Amino acid sequence: MNIQEIIAKKRDKGELTREEIHYFITEYVAENITDYQAAALVMAIYLNGMTKEETTNLTLEMANSGEILDLSVFGKTVVDKHSTGGVGDKITIVLMPIIASLGIPVAKMSGRGLGFTGGTIDKLESIPGYNTVVEINKFIENVQKVGISVIGQTANLAPADKKLYALRDSISCVGSMPLIASSIMSKKIAAGAEKIVLDVTVGSGAFMKTKEDAIKISKMMKDIGTLANRETVCVLTNMDEPVGRAVGNTLEILETIQCLKGNMPEDIKEIISGIGAQIIKLAGEGNSLEENKRRILENIKNGRAYTKFLELVQIQGGDISYIENPEKFPKAKHIIPVYSEEEGYVEELNAEKVGVTSVHLGAGRVKKEDGIDHAVGIWLKKKIGDKVNKGDILAYIHANDEEKGKTAVEDLKQSYKIVKKPIEIEKYILDII
Repeated sequence: MNIQEIIAKKRDKGELTREEIHYFITEYVAENITDYQAAALVMAIYLNGMTKEETTNLTLEMANSGEILDLSVFGKTVVDKHSTGGVGDKITIVLMPIIASLGIPVAKMSGRGLGFTGGTIDKLESIPGYNTVVEINKFIENVQKVGISVIGQTANLAPADKKLYALRDSISCVGSMPLIASSIMSKKIAAGAEKIVLDVTVGSGAFMKTKEDAIKISKMMKDIGTLANRETVCVLTNMDEPVGRAVGNTLEILETIQCLKGNMPEDIKEIISGIGAQIIKLAGEGNSLEENKRRILENIKNGRAYTKFLELVQIQGGDISYIENPEKFPKAKHIIPVYSEEEGYVEELNAEKVGVTSVHLGAGRVKKEDGIDHAVGIWLKKKIGDKVNKGDILAYIHANDEEKGKTAVEDLKQSYKIVKKPIEIEKYILDII
């Protein structure tokens, strides 16, 4: 067996065996297969797809490429939450402190930005001192102390996925259902959660552009969860426009702070309530979804969720003075308004175009070795359904390069579609699978 034969088989639309997938994953992690060979196989998978059996085998091989975490030490059901990716998606950072404030342990491993979508870890690292690289023992100890820890994927947990995740991003092979499903579920299985809630995003700013595709990948991930003995619920959320108003790393942390202090946009409120209610139910802490939503909003109002966020930042080594006084965060050199050239109502705010614009400013990666400029991004003033007058500010571009900022202004204008008639706002939660 060799990698050239496996690449050729997938190139020619063949179905890989469990043994061939095992060989690829084992040898790639051992660095006996090069990045360019792995890239060729990933591209073949992207173009030709995988069967249900191939996808399941790939998931289990990636999960077993490192250690499997045992979270039974907490003595409570641990429910993991994961998003399939989006633009302005700070739901994990807002929601998980709320869940922890309700006495449900949060042991969360998150990823970096991928393609035009942002990454939870990149956002958390914009908090000075926040350490996302934590040994497993310390990770568990942090959860035992304050009820929550959010870190990056450790080297010995699903290392095959970590390598493939970065590779997919760098060769434009992100939006493949089998690769997305296996990446997410391998991490969840390895991270030890007994139950899983998946935020499956749908629309222009998601990898699943249609509800039909979102349902398809949801069923794929639920099937994998069943085989791995992990109860899985998928919540389909609307990603036709960015979530909230901030797109970019520091900007999204600033919006998170506002949310946890009670100043929360309707889309974020609906999404965290819907997903959070499912987490509480799976954790065995409440069967009534409406009561669970009430408890979530109550812990924002009484300040417990914000306090829990401070505890999370502090135990991860972050400087909480930045959370308590957000003015301390470094700002971009150029903050440029984007003015509307017409009057009417916002019918469309293309989330993918906004995400790509943000990446070009430096908030995301074009190549896997690229650094992140935490200060840059976009703050949206007008969203779908909003009334707009000529000359109104649609958004602010935060740039550290003036020319990139000017280009971003023109690009962002192309993300908006303004019409004369009022627009009905779509639901933010589309379905539960």
